[in-house]
Amino acid sequence: MKKVISTDSAPKAVGPYSQAIQMGEFLFCSGQIPIDPKTQEVFTGDIKTQTEMVLNNIEAVLKAADLKFAHIIKTTIYLTNMADFAAVNEVYAQKFTFSPPARSTVAVAALPKNVNVEIEVLAHFHAN
Repeated sequence: MKKVISTDSAPKAVGPYSQAIQMGEFLFCSGQIPIDPKTQEVFTGDIKTQTEMVLNNIEAVLKAADLKFAHIIKTTIYLTNMADFAAVNEVYAQKFTFSPPARSTVAVAALPKNVNVEIEVLAHFHAN
């Protein structure tokens, strides 16, 4: 049975979708962008700060489902500029220091709210 996961510690959805859906032993997290969950303001500055905000938002959604980064089995990173790849990797690597998940990184023409990075994750409740 499908269960909606939602938390005020992550940004509200900017469209008709859930922050995450639990289905069986899997958690499907919608893409997160650099929005401050307290103010709902979008940050479009430094790519490292954007990435930190995105990962913090993902962490909040995972926490709402009683999960951690260790439970993530797959990530997809969307970048508007592949030149940001190394900077994003630097921040990303701080969260995945052991047994990192499978990952894809895709260059896209644009992202919601004119941000430069969006990350979505798939987690498994018994992956850690």
